[in-house]
Amino acid sequence: MMNKSVFVTGATQGTGYAICERFAKEGYSVFIGSRMLENSERAARKISETYDVFSKGYAYQTDTLNEAEVKAIFDDIRANGYLLDTLVLNAANLGIGQVSLEVDISAFMQVYQVNIGWNFLMARQAALQMKEKRKGSIVFIGSNSAVRVTENRCAYCSSKSGIIAMSKSFAVDWGKYGIRSNCVLPGMIKTERWENNVNNAKYCLPNYTPIYDIASFEDVANAAYYLGSDQSRNTTGTELVVDGGMLAQLTPNIGRPLWE
Repeated sequence: MMNKSVFVTGATQGTGYAICERFAKEGYSVFIGSRMLENSERAARKISETYDVFSKGYAYQTDTLNEAEVKAIFDDIRANGYLLDTLVLNAANLGIGQVSLEVDISAFMQVYQVNIGWNFLMARQAALQMKEKRKGSIVFIGSNSAVRVTENRCAYCSSKSGIIAMSKSFAVDWGKYGIRSNCVLPGMIKTERWENNVNNAKYCLPNYTPIYDIASFEDVANAAYYLGSDQSRNTTGTELVVDGGMLAQLTPNIGRPLWE
């Protein structure tokens, strides 16, 4: 009997890789997506050697929407003996610094192409496999920026809002096939940029959470595993926020020390 399987996009480092590790610890076979084949294959070898599970890396380009390329990935997953159990859509175009009055429309739409178009194609191909066994889970890694926006990131924030609606649509459209669809909405994450305090990242407003802490990669990975596994078998069409309570407060309390 084959292990359960998960495909994670944008998965060679950071949050994506932590998600791969979380599923591998539970015995899942792990398929890893990246724009660089060398990186995805390296990550797959590391997962396989560390957790003694089957793992394979894939590469895809995001310059144009190419359904045949996405289909080829899922055909190969099938050729390896799997019908996917879980898809985690972590890859994203961050759309940083796009000033709304100045941004070129092609750069703006490239964010939508990756965050909406590619995610749709990936989810549809995964769902076609899940439909065959009448069970599966799709997990989007979104952002609390879908609810409260940040400056000069209109394409990113609005596309993340669109992801919430797309996930709900999948939950409604595909629920009859036993397919669930949900979103994880992280806030600030302790990335390398945060650890090195690039552009004073440790002292921007999203750090001032009610619990005096922000998410680690593992925090987001745990949420993705919960929604992607049978632990949440009756949960679909909803969002799990992992932001230390940032969305719960009207304004951050910046009058107190950041770390106490």
